[in-house]
Amino acid sequence: MIPCIAIDDEPLALEVIKKYAFDTPAISLLATFTDAIQAASWLKFNHADLIFLDIQMPDINGIRFYENLKEKPLVIFTTAFQEYAVTGFDLEALDYLVKPIKYDRFIKAVEKAQKTLEKIKSGNEEKGEFIFVKSEYQNIRIPINEIRYIEGLDDYIKIHLEHSPKPLLSLMSLKSFLEKLPTGQFMRVHRSFIVPVKNIRSIHNRFIWLGETKIPVGETYHDAVQEWLSGF
Repeated sequence: MIPCIAIDDEPLALEVIKKYAFDTPAISLLATFTDAIQAASWLKFNHADLIFLDIQMPDINGIRFYENLKEKPLVIFTTAFQEYAVTGFDLEALDYLVKPIKYDRFIKAVEKAQKTLEKIKSGNEEKGEFIFVKSEYQNIRIPINEIRYIEGLDDYIKIHLEHSPKPLLSLMSLKSFLEKLPTGQFMRVHRSFIVPVKNIRSIHNRFIWLGETKIPVGETYHDAVQEWLSGF
């Protein structure tokens, strides 16, 4: 799933994107914002691969907002004004959706995001977006984007991967494994679990859902998870 956020000063417009995102398995809508300043603050401490971004907002123009981001996720501009399209594409926007947004047009934009991220992912792996883990007397290369979650069991860990029916076993602690991972992309939520924040679909009753997988939130880690949630 593509982790994404949506920014629009109109609550009804955000509701449309929420509904479309819920109906689209390829994306995970992590947060929505009517305030661009709050969105900028969230992005300082959290990761999204894609932004659905309105252009006409009261505090800051969406184009200016995107220009000012230090790390730029893919962006799909959303607006009622057709004339902004040229400017949007000058900023290398992935796509441009004119309101009222149709679902079939939304899907086409998401498909563009999927294809673009696949290319980026391939390039990142070539540049070193992976780690080596010792398992069964071998050093196994693991692409970071393939990690679903990590489970700690006594003195070894299980690394659950997207395209593997069996987890990878390694004799090490969760703490030492977390130190290998990119800062900000993974979060320890329990004495026995680490999860990639991009895979979090929902949090309810002290459980985190990663698609169909339910992960408990430990008492010790509850405050850290709540702090992360406060960015929404």
